[in-house]
Amino acid sequence: MTKSVHQLKITLRGVRPPVWRRIVVDSAVTLSDLAPKMEAAMGWLGSHLHAFEADGESYAMPNPEWLGDSHDETKFRLEQVLPSEGSKMQWDYDFGDGWEHDVIVEEIGPPEPDVTYPVCVKGRRAGPPEDCGGPRGYSELLEVIGNPDLDDPMELREWAPDFDPEYFDPEEATEAMRSARHFDLW
Repeated sequence: MTKSVHQLKITLRGVRPPVWRRIVVDSAVTLSDLAPKMEAAMGWLGSHLHAFEADGESYAMPNPEWLGDSHDETKFRLEQVLPSEGSKMQWDYDFGDGWEHDVIVEEIGPPEPDVTYPVCVKGRRAGPPEDCGGPRGYSELLEVIGNPDLDDPMELREWAPDFDPEYFDPEEATEAMRSARHFDLW
């Protein structure tokens, strides 16, 4: 049973206009279970490695070859890592593309009686397509999509033909978060 919930604002770094989500999750969720929910909210597919950093401590997926100095994310709950309103962490996704997210705790409180968690309550703009080359590649994609008269030597319009950078639906994000599962990348 959910005793408390964290309202988090997740903002993607290095992109303009801003892409962000406001989600509410069970405070007792482990970081390893939080990651796929955040991936789903942002529109990521969850097919890449990720890591968290808060107060100088790193948390990562449990792989002895990769963990290094990081803590095993399966052993830490959100309420431990971000214990109070205003607490912050960085969440990195897809180390090749280098997507960095700022995560801040906006509120901590009791769950609402008729709400099923997790839930995405608000957001802005579609998350970038997977494997588009990080912030720089995404900027190039937006430029090509936004100006049909521009040359498109990399065929970005064909690569992402249905991508609408303005589209975001919190109900769709909520549904994706609720069905999100952790993938074993090893």
